[in-house]
Amino acid sequence: MDSIQKDLLLQIADLHGTPEGAFNIRGNGESLGRNTTANIDIVTKTDGKSGIDIFIKPGTKNESMHIPVIISKAGLQEVVYNDFYIGDNADVVIVAGCGIHNCGGVEMTSRHDGVHTFYVGKNARVKYVEKHYGSGDGLGKNVMNPETVVHLDEGARMEMETTQIKGIDSTNRITRADMKAGSEFIVKEKLYTHGTQSADTDFVVEMNGEGCRADIMSRSVAAENSRQNFVSTMNGNAPCYGHTECDAIIMDNASVTAAPCLSANDVNAELIHEAAIGKIAGEQLTKLMTLGLTEKEAEEYILKGFLH
Repeated sequence: MDSIQKDLLLQIADLHGTPEGAFNIRGNGESLGRNTTANIDIVTKTDGKSGIDIFIKPGTKNESMHIPVIISKAGLQEVVYNDFYIGDNADVVIVAGCGIHNCGGVEMTSRHDGVHTFYVGKNARVKYVEKHYGSGDGLGKNVMNPETVVHLDEGARMEMETTQIKGIDSTNRITRADMKAGSEFIVKEKLYTHGTQSADTDFVVEMNGEGCRADIMSRSVAAENSRQNFVSTMNGNAPCYGHTECDAIIMDNASVTAAPCLSANDVNAELIHEAAIGKIAGEQLTKLMTLGLTEKEAEEYILKGFLH
């Protein structure tokens, strides 16, 4: 890997080199390295689609895997399909993410569409961390469209942490989940847009099993002339608990739309939504400025804490 690719890998996966354990590193549409373990197998797809199948054995504990994607070739556009099969009673951490560096001309767009499908077995636990990052000279466009599909078996738990805080000109973020009895789905989204960037987020969660729980939380900042649109739909089809929350800070000439939707189809479905959009409070800025910060430094401090 060259210095640009190494920097992208550091930004999206906190890696300074080859990770330990299972991993698959994809760079400019090709494999840059792969490793499997006794409990985690990674296989190239054979159905004509680009991507990999990941098989995690039942009962696997205290293991992690990394599957970052980096693009440093201007104008490269790809669609990748990754399917995860997590065995019953497993407990694993999966670190993904995509980094694009585009120094192409004004008409040059680099794009990565990643479709990740998770089949989480009974009583299995998965923590999934995904970071998106873009860099370049500001002329070429960086586009990422992640789609995540989650199937949770009885008693399964999946926690998603998704972060996009720099350099993505356009993104359409789609998440779909269906849940069986006793399962749990937690999502923590952090998003920052500026310039003329646009970001669309669309969650749909089908709560089909008794006692399942879902918690969708999005924190975002829209600055300058950027646009954000957040849609979250929860369908309570059984006795269940669901909570969706969108908390956004708006600055300059940006726009933010939040549209939470709840559908209770069972008398014992308990569903809650919260949405708040507003500017940085003046008293917060004033307090920090009395400590010696400039207004710009105070804003940056507040935003960093908000998106932490």
